[in-house]
Amino acid sequence: MNVKVYILAAAAVTVGLVELIVGGILPTIADDLHISLGSAGQLITIFALVYAISGPVLLSLTGKFERKKLLLFTLFLFSLGNVMTFFSPTFTWMMIARVITAISASLVISLAIIIAGRIVAPSHRAKAIGLVFMGVSSALVLGVPIGILLADMIGWRALFLIIGGLALLAMLGIYIFLETIPSEKQPPLLTQVKALGNIKIAGAHFATMFTLAGHYTLYAYFAPFLEKTMQMNETWVSISYFLFGIAAVAGGALGGALADKFGSQKSILFVIGSFAVSLFILPYTTFFSPLFLIVMMLWGALSWALAPPQQNYIIETDPVTSDIHQSFNNSALQAGIALGSLIGGTVIGTFGSVVDLAPIGAVIVVIAFCCAWFSLRRPVVTAKAEYLK
Repeated sequence: MNVKVYILAAAAVTVGLVELIVGGILPTIADDLHISLGSAGQLITIFALVYAISGPVLLSLTGKFERKKLLLFTLFLFSLGNVMTFFSPTFTWMMIARVITAISASLVISLAIIIAGRIVAPSHRAKAIGLVFMGVSSALVLGVPIGILLADMIGWRALFLIIGGLALLAMLGIYIFLETIPSEKQPPLLTQVKALGNIKIAGAHFATMFTLAGHYTLYAYFAPFLEKTMQMNETWVSISYFLFGIAAVAGGALGGALADKFGSQKSILFVIGSFAVSLFILPYTTFFSPLFLIVMMLWGALSWALAPPQQNYIIETDPVTSDIHQSFNNSALQAGIALGSLIGGTVIGTFGSVVDLAPIGAVIVVIAFCCAWFSLRRPVVTAKAEYLK
C-alpha cells in the first residue's frame, strides 16, 4: 500500500483519539474542573454533535480549496484546539476547545478519505479508504484505555498536549510526502439534503443513530460503571477497555463476514437485535467477573459489527447517491454518540446512578431495530444520475 495512505491513516488515528479519550477519565476531569460527572460527559456530547453537523457542511463549503493545503491548515487548527484544552482553566473554555477540535477533526477525516481514494489506483481504492476508516475506528475504541493509562502517569491535561504534538507530526509527513491535490467538485448542500428524501435509506441512518445512542448511553460512562458495579481499580478499568477495544476492532471483520455469508439485510437485523440483548443482560453478569468479561467483549464486538453491512446496504439500495449517504451515515453515527452521552448524563444527573444506563440503552437499541425493520420493508427507490447535477 502507498506510504501516503499510511500517513493519512495516521492523521485519522490522531484526530480520532481526541473524541472519546475523555471517556475513561471523566471522574478525574470532573474533580479537576469541579463539575458533576454528568456535566463532564457533555464533553463527549458536544464533540460528537458538532462533528456530525460540521462534516458534510464544511466539505461542501471548502470544495474549491486545494486539498493538501486545506488538510495542513485543518490539522494545525486541530493542534491549536488541543493546546487550548491543555490550558483550559474552566469547563466553559474546555467546551469551546472541544468545538474547535470537533470542527477540525470532522474535516480532517473527510479529507483523508477523499485523498486516500484519489492517490491510489482504482483497484486499491477500497482498501485505501478502508485503512483510513480502520484508523478512525481503532482510535475511537482504543483511545479510552490509552487515556486511562497515560493520565495516571502524566495527568489528563498532558494527553491533549501529546495529541496536539502528534497532529504536528502528521502535518510534517503530509507536507513532505503528499503532492498537490487539486480541488474536486463536491455535491452542493441542497443536493445532499435532497438525498435524505429517500425514506428507505433515511431509516438506515436512524438505525445507525439509535444503535450508537443506545451504546453510548452506557459506554460514555463505562469507567464509573465498572468502578461502581465491579469495584475495579484504574488498572482493571484500563484492562477492560483494552479487551473491549480488541473485541470492537474484531467486530468490524465479524460484520463484514456476516454480510458476505447471509446478506446485508439479515446481518443488520441480527447485529442490532443481538446488540440489544447483550447490552440488556450486561449488568446482570457483574456478580461473576469471567462471565461479565465474556458478555462485555460480545457487546464490544457487536458495537462495530453494524458498519460493514450497513454501508453495503446503502450502496446496494442506491449506488447513485451512496457517497452522499455514506457521509450522512457517519454523521448519524456521531449524532448517536452525542445523543447517547446526553441521555446517559441526564440519567446520572437525575437518578445519580450508572446502574440503570444499560437497560435504558438497550431500549434505545430496540428503537434502532424498529428503524432498520422499517427501512428493509420499504421499496427500493434509486436516484437518477442527473439528480446529483
